Amino acid sequence: MSSQQLITVLGATGTQGGAVARALLSDGTFAVRALTRNAGSPKAKALAELGADVVEAGLEDQDSLRAAFDGAHGAYLVTPFWEHRSPERELSEVRNLIGAAQGAQVQHVIWSTLEDTRDVIRPDDERMPFIGEGYRVPHFDVKGGAADALFAASGLPTTYLLMSFYWDQLLADLAPQRDDDGTLALHLPVGDAPVAGIASDDIGRIVLNVLRRPTDTIDATVPAVSDTLTGEQMADAFSTALGEPVAYRPLTPAQFRGFGFPGAEELGNMFQYYAEFPQSYSGRRDLQSARVYNPDWSSLGDFLTAHRDRLTR
Repeated sequence: MSSQQLITVLGATGTQGGAVARALLSDGTFAVRALTRNAGSPKAKALAELGADVVEAGLEDQDSLRAAFDGAHGAYLVTPFWEHRSPERELSEVRNLIGAAQGAQVQHVIWSTLEDTRDVIRPDDERMPFIGEGYRVPHFDVKGGAADALFAASGLPTTYLLMSFYWDQLLADLAPQRDDDGTLALHLPVGDAPVAGIASDDIGRIVLNVLRRPTDTIDATVPAVSDTLTGEQMADAFSTALGEPVAYRPLTPAQFRGFGFPGAEELGNMFQYYAEFPQSYSGRRDLQSARVYNPDWSSLGDFLTAHRDRLTR
């Protein structure tokens, strides 16, 4: 019988869960049960080839979650808010996760969370619109508000992993674009503010070390951050990685909200929160604390160089 403690990883084919599953499998200290809705997907098959026990489960089905947590020492819990963008559904998913983890008597839960921006954005602040039932940035506010409170009241041994902006997003829709004047430019609506960000692989390394140090991390908040950079510094990192000058030409949050794609309003508010409340956002993501759990963190430059092929297609 294996002496490895079993960790159930939710969202194992997504950005966060995939990084966690790969880090645990590469290290070998823990066994991995990877949860997915489609065990036949290419990403799920790749995890199975690395040694994961791939299991299908749905967040709306507490019984399937309970079976997936059975025998697990720990669990990495993340919710897919952007698939449905429903605060009510996210809270239902959180309740199912908590009920399943309680039933299985999981000994260490790592909950991927964010802060409630309404703690610092006054109700009468007219700089950004409300979204839905009184939220400013719903995918932040639901987690940092009601969801965190549910975990705190649950009695589960929980580490609150405070997530940051993914550097990975700079490889896709937020990557530098060629402007009409021929300049390659980065267009982020964050003004001159420093922004806390993280490479997805660093998420996995932090979680691995959080699981190794339960005495230090249970009931604690651990920031998941690789570095804190301004838009100009991000553009400089792109310039080095691409071998071509990249300008920083920030949008306003209102311009970003005006793009009109699903979620544009919320992302515009999120970027405005980054820019106009830096002490609340970047200020609470202490680099020194994060690097205790990830001493070999990835710089943005190293990350972009490693993924340069995705920027030059």
